[in-house]
Amino acid sequence: MSNEEMILTAVIYSAAEPSESQKARFAQFLKKKYNAEIPLRWEKSDAFPGGFRLEVGSDIYDWSVGGRFRQLRDTLVKVPTNNGNIIPLLKESIQAWTPEAMAEQVGEVVTVGDGIATVAGLPHATFGEILLFADGVRGMVQDIRRDTIGCVLFSSDESVTQGSSVKRTGKTAGTPVGEGFLGRVVDSLGSPVDGLGEITASGYMPVEAQAPPIIDRQPVDTPLETGIFSIDAMFPIGRGQRELIIGDRQTGKTAIAVDAMINQKGKDCICIYVAIGQKTSSVVQIQQTLKKHDALDHSIIVTASASDPAPLQYIAPYAGCAMGEYFMRQGKDVLIVYDDLSKHAVAYRALSLLLDRSPGREAYPGDVFYLHSRLLERAARLSDEIGGGSITALPIVETQAGDVSAYIPTNIISITDGQIFLESDLFFSGQRPAVNVGLSVSRVGGDAQTKAMKKAAGTLRIDLAQYREMEVFTQFASDLDDQTRSQLEYGQGLMRMLRQKQYKPKSQHEQVITLVMALAHTMQGIAATEVPKFIEGLIEMFESDHRDICERIDQTGKLDDDLKQEIIDISVKYKEKYKAA
Repeated sequence: MSNEEMILTAVIYSAAEPSESQKARFAQFLKKKYNAEIPLRWEKSDAFPGGFRLEVGSDIYDWSVGGRFRQLRDTLVKVPTNNGNIIPLLKESIQAWTPEAMAEQVGEVVTVGDGIATVAGLPHATFGEILLFADGVRGMVQDIRRDTIGCVLFSSDESVTQGSSVKRTGKTAGTPVGEGFLGRVVDSLGSPVDGLGEITASGYMPVEAQAPPIIDRQPVDTPLETGIFSIDAMFPIGRGQRELIIGDRQTGKTAIAVDAMINQKGKDCICIYVAIGQKTSSVVQIQQTLKKHDALDHSIIVTASASDPAPLQYIAPYAGCAMGEYFMRQGKDVLIVYDDLSKHAVAYRALSLLLDRSPGREAYPGDVFYLHSRLLERAARLSDEIGGGSITALPIVETQAGDVSAYIPTNIISITDGQIFLESDLFFSGQRPAVNVGLSVSRVGGDAQTKAMKKAAGTLRIDLAQYREMEVFTQFASDLDDQTRSQLEYGQGLMRMLRQKQYKPKSQHEQVITLVMALAHTMQGIAATEVPKFIEGLIEMFESDHRDICERIDQTGKLDDDLKQEIIDISVKYKEKYKAA
């Protein structure tokens, strides 16, 4: 017998004292239920008309009129509503209903403040379980101690006071999911916040779930085209990959993610954007941008703004991931953006300090690495036997003065399959997207490229690296030989070629044709400032006069030597006409 059973007592509250035979039945029920002889006493109470209330430790059996009515209500809530006429189902449920002795485990609030409640009297509560407080306030268990539990609240704690009751629900935190969420903006709990009415959910999924095991995955070998030249050519992203976007604030991190979402239009890929700690105006702007470019219909926006409580910011990315897993299990491809995990870690640090957890490096708790690893490990490409769906994750992390060696950035770099580093100096010099070729990497690499893109990209990274190195050594030199000057002009042309306007993703044939032409030194002799105009005219000429080449690249994804040479020959002829004009 445990210590808990030794001190367990039972109290009956009712208007009239039970008879001896009734007490005997109570004692028999308690012995069968708890496998122990439990002392039983009666206290007079007029609060339970038409019945009684039995309290056994933290378990409560409400056998009053109100308690039995709640049982009936809970039974009717579970009646399926798919049929048009539910009257027969209601009648059948009422006729078959019998009151049951179901225990409600109720505890008491010890302390409350700053969105954190300490609760006593719920020894069987589990980590991550949802608790119900006064006025319908919901909370989630985040800290379990010997005599108390720490609970984070998902809304204002004004109605929660010391001594108020807390009820277990037996459910873990979850979010509604379904097709109805496409095109909508919802909060961390799945409730719509865009003023477009209620959302009909197709199911309910836990926000915390195990990552797919290795045996259920397959290699990442299918490209997820972002439409961004510098990324698709040098740091390709595959379906099921986790690619970090990292850089200082205001360097275009969100712009890359939004461009990638816009480029998924018509490619049977569902996009989820999770805004953590962002301004509400920024989220509205992203919604309007996606709508303007016809990308909102295949997207879901999950927002936990800077004004929301820290618990909502903490749970937001997990809720977004659960929504993505619903589609992945149906065999669909999903792209999910976490913007950004720096603010997510700060929200979790605030919760942990309020829960009296020991602070570690930079005041973060010791499990902050696990916070993000258990989220990003859920991104995967499932095997064909279980549907073949995928989740591709693009987490965003903000650095301070380009310091990628800080605590949170290094944690997430070690979790992801590569990073796209955006450099402030490049951004302010006009190179946008400001991708640093030296520090960026994709660990999936050419496996996530089509054969055409892989062959066309060729020596681009090496050529750019040589240009950057030569640029540093020659920036103070006034007298350069012809070969060095030619190589600098070639590198400047490549850098100009990689510049791209926001919300203008490029198709595969545009990127392949441009790469083949540029790496063949066809642009040599074209001023760097003229390169964008030259490339724009070249692509327009290909799409109008050589449409068959464009379609061949887009449909087959292949580039043989003959086709490559044909592109070069056409480009050389165009260059001659361009220079003559």
